[in-house]
Order: sequence, then structure tokens, then C-alpha cells
Amino acid sequence: MAQRSVPGVPLAQANLDAKLPLQREVFDAFLCTLVSEHLTRLHTLFSEAFAVLRGGGRMVFSAFHPELAAAGIEANFERHGTEYRLGAERHTVDDYLNHIHDAGFRNVHWREYSITAELLEELPSASKYLEQPLLLLIEASRPQASTA
Repeated sequence: MAQRSVPGVPLAQANLDAKLPLQREVFDAFLCTLVSEHLTRLHTLFSEAFAVLRGGGRMVFSAFHPELAAAGIEANFERHGTEYRLGAERHTVDDYLNHIHDAGFRNVHWREYSITAELLEELPSASKYLEQPLLLLIEASRPQASTA
């Protein structure tokens, strides 16, 4: 789907629990969304994100909020009347923040998002999540290389 949306743009498929097949220190941004509950090696993900960013590069990371996994809620889908559960690693907010900091990122900012009344009007089935944070969003940057 990505290749159809932006033909001609290189696309890399990779295991996010392993070294990324990308050049080092060449990217201005690294975006990772909604896959972290499937990862077992958070340190590898954040170290690799740091390695591919150039100085001043920015990482944006989002995850289903860890409290969902702690409550036994995990990613799933239905096909032909059968529900498939994908499992969820039980990371915490501190796990994410500590690994991001240990990888070398700085200017770390994070925010939690919950269901709003406005969203609930559009998506009534989300009412089961009303009292829980749903999304964790973290932004961080790779420091500029020192010239000294």
C-alpha cells in the first residue's frame, strides 16, 4: 500500500527488534507508530532510531497506552467471524522513556490521550475505553554533534 501511495520512494521492510537496514546519521525524522506492544527489544528499536537520525533529528513514537495491555486488552482483528488476538508485550511508560533516554535522545516530551466526548459521539463503540488512556505519544530529538 505504501508503494502505491508514493511510487518511486524507497521502502524498507525490517524487523524492529533487530538492526535496521538503513544508513546511519542521514534521516531528519523517524516515525514509529502503534507497533511497540509487539516488540521484545525496546532498547534495540530506540538505539537504531537514534543511529539513523542525524544531529538535530526528531523521533515521534506512539503506542497503544501500556495500561491497555496491563488490563488484558490487545490488538486484534476479525476475519470471517473469527477474532484474532495479536498479543501484547507488557511495557510501561517508564520502559519507553528510560530506553529512549538511554539510547541518547534528549528533549523528551510525552503525552497521554484518552477518548473525548466528541470522539465518543462519532464512535460509540469506544465507550468501553472511556476511563482509560488509549494512546501514548513521545517526541524526542538527537542532540546536535558538538563542534568542540
